[in-house]
Amino acid sequence: MAPALDRPGYWGPPTSTLEWCEENYAVSYYIAEFWNTVSNLIMILPPIYGATQVVKNRLETRYLVAYLGLAAVGMGSWCFHMTLQYEMQLLDELPMIYSCSVFVYCLYECFKYRNSYNYLLLVLLILFSVVVTTVYLLWKEPVFHQVMYGLLVTFLVLRSVYIVTWVYPWLRGLAYTSLGVFLIGFLLWNVDNIFCSTWRDARQKMPPVLGAVTQFHAWWHILTGLGSYLHILFSLYTRTLYLRYRPKVKFMFGMWPVIMVESPKKH
Repeated sequence: MAPALDRPGYWGPPTSTLEWCEENYAVSYYIAEFWNTVSNLIMILPPIYGATQVVKNRLETRYLVAYLGLAAVGMGSWCFHMTLQYEMQLLDELPMIYSCSVFVYCLYECFKYRNSYNYLLLVLLILFSVVVTTVYLLWKEPVFHQVMYGLLVTFLVLRSVYIVTWVYPWLRGLAYTSLGVFLIGFLLWNVDNIFCSTWRDARQKMPPVLGAVTQFHAWWHILTGLGSYLHILFSLYTRTLYLRYRPKVKFMFGMWPVIMVESPKKH
C-alpha cells in the first residue's frame, strides 16, 4: 500500500495553500481529510437550530446572520477539508472574517435601542472585510488571514471582559467558558501544526479509534465551533437582558446549551 500521504483521491492533487496533519484519503476515497471534514458538523447543525429559534422568537436579524455565518464557516470548512482545493479553502477562510465581523457588530451594539443600527460601525466592518478579502486574494499568505481573524477575536474578548466586569458579572461563567473552550482549541491547533511529524508516526502504531481521537485539527473545529456558538449565546443573552426579555440557557438532551427567550411581560 502506498504511504497515506500519497494516496490518490476523488478530488485530485491538493491545490490549497495549506494542508493539515491528517493523512490524505486515509479513510475515504471521496474525502481528503475525513476527520477534519466531519468534525465541522458541530459548526453547522447547532447554529442552524439557533437560527430557527431567532426566527421563532422574532429576535433581531443580526443574530440570525450570526448563527448562519457560523454555519457558513462550518460548510466552507467541510468543503475545504473534503477537497483540499484552493477555491474551497477561500470558502472556509473568508467566511471566518465575515462571520466574526458580525459577532463584533452584535456584541458592540448590545446596549442600544431595539432595531437601531450603527451605520459607522457597519461601514467600518464591511470595509475591513473587503480590504482583508482583496489583500488575501492577491497575497495568498495564510498568516495574514490568521492575524486578521485574531484581531477580530481580540475585539470580542475585550468587549466580553468589559460586559462581565462592569455590566452583567453573573454572565462570567458563559463568557469565560466560551473563551476557555476556544483557547483550548487554539492550543490543540498549534500542537497539531508543531508536532505533526511526531503524531503521524505515532498514529501508524495506534488502533484506528485512538488515531482518530488524536486528530487535533478536528478537535480545533469541535472546540472553536462550540466556543463560537457559546459566544453567540452570550451575546444574545446580553442583548435580550438589556431589552428586558427573559432569557434562559437550557440544555437539550441534558448536554447541549440553547437559549430560550420569553418576551417582556406587558403591563
